[in-house]
Amino acid sequence: MCIRDRYQRRVHGESVKMKKSGLIKPEKISCELLTLTYGAIVSQIVQDYENVHEVNQKLDEFGFNMGKRLIDEFLAKSAKETCLNFRDVAETIAKSALPMFLGVPADVTNFNEKDNSFSLELKDNPLNDYVELPEALSGLNYSSIIAGAIRGALEMLQYRAKVEVVKDTLKGDDKNEIRVELKEIISLKLDE
Repeated sequence: MCIRDRYQRRVHGESVKMKKSGLIKPEKISCELLTLTYGAIVSQIVQDYENVHEVNQKLDEFGFNMGKRLIDEFLAKSAKETCLNFRDVAETIAKSALPMFLGVPADVTNFNEKDNSFSLELKDNPLNDYVELPEALSGLNYSSIIAGAIRGALEMLQYRAKVEVVKDTLKGDDKNEIRVELKEIISLKLDE
């Protein structure tokens, strides 16, 4: 037996014991840790850019890149069937994806007549915990990383969408609302 095999067996055996004893749970992190880490990231971006519009763009871009990667994990871990229409997509985001990654479900509301636009209403947003926006940052869309992540995940599924935070409890609204509007379904072009 080579050294590498012994090392892998020892490490694997220890990690199995630790998982069984409840010492580590690699799939979950503390909500407080997520909230404080995100707050530090936003604070650093605010210091780097100083323009609220640029900060909002960076948070959305950051979320977009995360969403492009999170969709792979979601598809691998969930037993969700293929969505047949955009209503199914909305329900999957609200009842499966957001609880998996954010820890809270959302309600799907305000579908339009064409079924290509809807709102996600979050009664509780863990990213907003321990946060107060100063007057100078009243235009900051603090949770735009969530909107960006939804947009990134949808794009990987061939849905180009406009996703934006329209209501935020940090700005005095009674709920957190994210509006999703389908712009186009991206067709795949295969070279023959």
